[in-house]
Amino acid sequence: MKNRLVLVMVLSLVSPCAVFAEKGHEGHDDNGLDDFSGIEMGDSDVHERTNSQGQSDHNHGEEGHGHEKEDHADEGADDGHGHGHGEAASDAELSDAQRRMAGIETLVVKRQALGDAITAPGEATLNAYHTTKITPRTPAQVMKRHARLGDRVKKGQPLVTLSSLEMAEAQGVLMEANVELRRVKKLGRKVVSEKRFVAAQIAYQQAYAKVSAYGMTKQQIESLMKTGDATRATGEFRLLSFQDGTVISDDFVVGERIEPGHVLMEISDESVLWVEARLTPEDAARIALGSLARVQVGEHWLSGKVTQARHAMDKVTRTLAVHIEVANPDDKLHPGQFVTAVIEGKEKLQGIIVPLAAVLRSSDGDWQVLIEVAPGRFEPKEVEVLRTVGDRMLIDGIAEGTTIVSKGAFFVQSEIAKSGFSVHNH
Repeated sequence: MKNRLVLVMVLSLVSPCAVFAEKGHEGHDDNGLDDFSGIEMGDSDVHERTNSQGQSDHNHGEEGHGHEKEDHADEGADDGHGHGHGEAASDAELSDAQRRMAGIETLVVKRQALGDAITAPGEATLNAYHTTKITPRTPAQVMKRHARLGDRVKKGQPLVTLSSLEMAEAQGVLMEANVELRRVKKLGRKVVSEKRFVAAQIAYQQAYAKVSAYGMTKQQIESLMKTGDATRATGEFRLLSFQDGTVISDDFVVGERIEPGHVLMEISDESVLWVEARLTPEDAARIALGSLARVQVGEHWLSGKVTQARHAMDKVTRTLAVHIEVANPDDKLHPGQFVTAVIEGKEKLQGIIVPLAAVLRSSDGDWQVLIEVAPGRFEPKEVEVLRTVGDRMLIDGIAEGTTIVSKGAFFVQSEIAKSGFSVHNH
């Protein structure tokens, strides 16, 4: 035992690794020196074994990390569309209250025809077929105004009261003719000669026609004759509106003397206006009467159709003008306003037509619509835009009969984004 301790002390001076080896074997064998034969090695042998062991441990760690990377790679493997296998289909569920608050509307898409787009500048004008001018037929003086510029008026509503000397004379003659006609009718054919009876009728009819031609209506004439008082023939009469509409102009002042033909007021129904669009001869040849059109007024689009086309070219601009009849129920369009007109051409494509507001850009830049897969539940669907005409789009990627969000799509898309999923779906 003493000899063994001496040997250990000697080895410890030679190499510290020997002590480590001794500690590693301590308690395993005390029977002799033969157990330490493996410890008697040079420094190079010790380092070689240590490096081998360290390299092995390092490789084992690399191998472990390799398996981990493979696992992550499997989880994030591309499905062919740039999405991982673990990605869920994105959607949003909205309550009826949310839909009402956001103004969300849906529609069932169907196949329609859409022509190519012909864009041209335009100017809103009054629709001549829905406009009337109020003018006197005899020299007169304005006595009273009953409507003002911008007022909405009804057919038959008084607009202005005039007074005329010519009208006063005609009213007096009518009153006398009426009295004479009533007298001969009362006397009867047995007392009054046929000649007098016929003359009384002709005189009355001529007087009545003259008063009517000067501007008095049937109701005004009957009211005058019911009085039976010739002193009521003051020459005053009222001009009435011929239609429902808006007072576009009222070029007069009370007390002013007006000559026949002077336009006192202009009444127009602005719910239907014209847009005069100017086209090049080449573009004009691509459209036809009845072609659908869309007119952009600020951020709004109004529907219309081509109703007239001029055949004479403008000498200055060398363009041809077409009239687009536009429905204007909300009074967004006004005469004299400049707009942009988009007219559909003769060549048309068949397909799914949707509103422009229904098609959005997804996060990766693709076009998409939001389809209602269940009541109140919406999912995005990628589509391809084939043609845009005004605020309508011809798209491909959804079937006829699909229900999509036609209004409020941006709100639905925002709700989908809040869910934490990608807004891309196939």
